[in-house]
Amino acid sequence: MSKILNLGMFFIFLRKTDTNPPDPKSQDLDENNLLCRFVKDGFGNKLGESIAIDNDIMIIKSGKDFLGIPFKHILEEEKTLLVRGPIDNEKAKEMGKNWLDKTLRSNSVQEDKD
Repeated sequence: MSKILNLGMFFIFLRKTDTNPPDPKSQDLDENNLLCRFVKDGFGNKLGESIAIDNDIMIIKSGKDFLGIPFKHILEEEKTLLVRGPIDNEKAKEMGKNWLDKTLRSNSVQEDKD
C-alpha cells in the first residue's frame, strides 16, 4: 500500500505547471464568436452585421456597403458588438471595398481552377 502512495506522490510532483498562461487577447477575438452579430456605434445606432474577419479587421455588412473596422475598436457587449470611438466612414468603406475586391478575385481564381 505504501508503494502505491509513493508512486502517486511521484506523479503529483511530475505534473508540469503551465508557466505561460493563455493570452487573454486571443480569447477575446474568438472568430466564431464574433461573426453574425449586430454591430452598433458608440451612440447605440445599428451599423450592420459582422460577416467576416480579415487579419485584424472586422468586416461589417451595412446596407449595400461593407465596412472594415480594426479589432482594436471592437468591444463585445452581451449579444451585440460595439464600435468604440469615432468612425471614419470613408476609411471604413475603403477597407470594406478592398476586402470585397480581394474576396471576389480569390473566388474568381478558384472557379477558374475548377
